[in-house]
Amino acid sequence: MHRRIIAPGALAAASLLLAIPASAASYSPGAPGIGDPYYPYYGNGGYDVSHYDLRLQYQPKTDELQGTATILAKTTQDLSSFDLDFLLDVSEVRVNGAKAAFTHSQQHELVITPKTPLAQGTPITVVVRYSGVPSTKSAYGFNSWHRTPDGAVAADEPEAAWWWFPSNDHPSDKATYDVSVAVPDGTQAISNGTLQSTSSKLGWTRYSWRQNKPQATYLATLAIGRFDITTGTSDGGVPVINAYSKDLGDNDGAARASVERTGEIVDWLSNYFGPYPFSTVGGYVPNTTTGYALETQTRVYYSPKQFAKGSNTSVVVHELAHQWYGDDVSLKGWKDIWINEGFATYAQWLWSEHEGEGTTQELADYVYASHPADDPFWTVKPGDPGPDKQFDGAVYDRGALAIQALRKAVGDDAFFAILKGWPQEHAYGNASVADFERYAEQVSGKPLASLFDTWLFQPSKPAASAGGAASLARASAKVAQPKSWKKIEAARDGQESGRETQGR
Repeated sequence: MHRRIIAPGALAAASLLLAIPASAASYSPGAPGIGDPYYPYYGNGGYDVSHYDLRLQYQPKTDELQGTATILAKTTQDLSSFDLDFLLDVSEVRVNGAKAAFTHSQQHELVITPKTPLAQGTPITVVVRYSGVPSTKSAYGFNSWHRTPDGAVAADEPEAAWWWFPSNDHPSDKATYDVSVAVPDGTQAISNGTLQSTSSKLGWTRYSWRQNKPQATYLATLAIGRFDITTGTSDGGVPVINAYSKDLGDNDGAARASVERTGEIVDWLSNYFGPYPFSTVGGYVPNTTTGYALETQTRVYYSPKQFAKGSNTSVVVHELAHQWYGDDVSLKGWKDIWINEGFATYAQWLWSEHEGEGTTQELADYVYASHPADDPFWTVKPGDPGPDKQFDGAVYDRGALAIQALRKAVGDDAFFAILKGWPQEHAYGNASVADFERYAEQVSGKPLASLFDTWLFQPSKPAASAGGAASLARASAKVAQPKSWKKIEAARDGQESGRETQGR
């Protein structure tokens, strides 16, 4: 902590030190990173957030965003200062009602020094007033704020929050959200959860959304533009809210033919993963140039490019599967990405079987046979791929192979019990690959360390019989491509290429 001493001389300094309680020596700055080895400066130490209240105003013509973020949190150590992850221009910060000093540090750190130090276990209310043009801000050479012809979109992974609200930007610190956005009349603002209210005044319309279940920061989304919004309810009783940009052009029909099946697909996934864990479900398709989709919680983001070759329910299955695997149960650290992508890909394999376009075993055989032993595909370790390979195709495809190997090893009864029980075991929390291994062993009653090591952590092609996946033996020969494969691959390639273009 940097302390400014106004009174000159040693005596004044000594007097100041005497005025500080002895316990103050324990106060120290919160760490500028939460401790994730993949992204050392993502998230922050020293506090835990419980709620974000964001009150925003956005002008699409100029890309100007103004906001007041009110953050409810509790300190986890004695704090002299703490960081938030943020890029826009800040005009004022208050902590528990008192003005706080602040400065920007590193590439995306907002360093806040409260008027008085904060003891461990103290509830804090942090108010940040800010403004800026998000499209002009970058960190680490990239920008995750996507302009559209009629607005903008915040949807990216592993980071998007910095461009529109200050946060503790790491999946391990989940919180609830209220997002209220004023936009010019005729424009809409879409976010996660349930639309609580709309109101109009002096040419502006305010949309207020609420996410009442814990949500990781990268899963918070904001879409502003001119949309056609459809609503309904699935047979299972889940409210569905979908939105389509009014200028999707030739992609409009294919997008609707895919995303409008959201209710049906959520009900179908519930048979495998258990009850849908949130209050609403849906997706939106803005007129962006990105190539990927993202499992933004309850309101999935889809790029129009996902539907450039026609409808694709497989990508909808992938993103909705994440609502259980990734959103309800979020990863503890970014190295645990397999729990997100392996299971969302396996859901596509299950859907392929449901649609009669290739069984899970046929898809496993095809993936296994398609990559010879010297293919770099096998050098990627889905259980800890490293930040440069976090969204590599192997995390998706070898990751799904590992799940099929698990199924063969434990049998269908135990496998489907694991698949359904896992989201309930860690509901609204965080878990790691190691946690999943322990849970699978507990449910199946079988030792699985060797299987997980072989399929997730060894940088080599497993033997066809490894881990109980003996039926892969025939996959050493040429295997016919399942009918569903190109749709599955298109969804995966969109994810991978989208991340790579961000330079991470």
